Amino acid sequence: MIALRKLATLSPGHRRRKAATTLEALERSLRAGHPFDASYAAALLALLASDDGLSPALRSELERDRSILALLAEGRTAVEADAPAGAIAGSVAGPGGAIAALNRARRDLGAELDLPCADWDLMPPPDDRACPVPGARLSASGMRAFLEDLRSPFNVGAAFRSADAFGVEELLLSPFCADPLHPRALRSAMGATELVPWRRASLEELDGLGEVFVLELGGTPIDEFDFPERGVVILGSEELGASPEALARAGARVSIPMYGTKGSLNAGVAFGILLHAWRSALERR
Repeated sequence: MIALRKLATLSPGHRRRKAATTLEALERSLRAGHPFDASYAAALLALLASDDGLSPALRSELERDRSILALLAEGRTAVEADAPAGAIAGSVAGPGGAIAALNRARRDLGAELDLPCADWDLMPPPDDRACPVPGARLSASGMRAFLEDLRSPFNVGAAFRSADAFGVEELLLSPFCADPLHPRALRSAMGATELVPWRRASLEELDGLGEVFVLELGGTPIDEFDFPERGVVILGSEELGASPEALARAGARVSIPMYGTKGSLNAGVAFGILLHAWRSALERR
């Protein structure tokens, strides 16, 4: 980590960007279970909170998180009677409280500095929710999905995560679907690529897997659709939807009613809604 004395000598813009990078490094190290110096982190936030070039609102937020890290350095909680004003109730003297303080500080600082943030830059939750547990997954035999030419690795990863959550037996990916092992897909899948069986397949290979239906506009509303006990739902690409070949192969079309002006949803979001409805229908039976 950069010495605070060195950080204080840098130009304001360079110091703020370097501080944001340092906060990210501290958070990643703590998440990985490495030794954590809460005193250093608190002093770093104190340096930032004294920066007159930052907005008063940000400096107040940084001071709040600094007070939590200072308490953590002392081994105390932020809910003790003598906790300083502004400390967040419920903070604990442990990794969770420190991670939350570091995350807020670097995100608030990044937002003010207009540093870009993409979905694949987000870190997993600081506990075992992001870790695959072999043998713990309950799938619904017969629930399958065909991802047809999804271009976004983020959407592919999100589809894997939803497939795991709702017990999809297997995912089939078209030849031109984004790679589920792409770093961005792995990030959004949160380990689900290791849990949900998957393979590359063509539309012709859906034969014999049960009723084929497609998630597309202009179909039966999702709350009226008769979901099959065994079948494959086709999820089309983000830009073009399901291909004419997929629509021709599907025996039915199901749609999510829309009430806004856009008339569409992100492919990953729509897929999660569909799987919830399908699994719920099976559970009711």
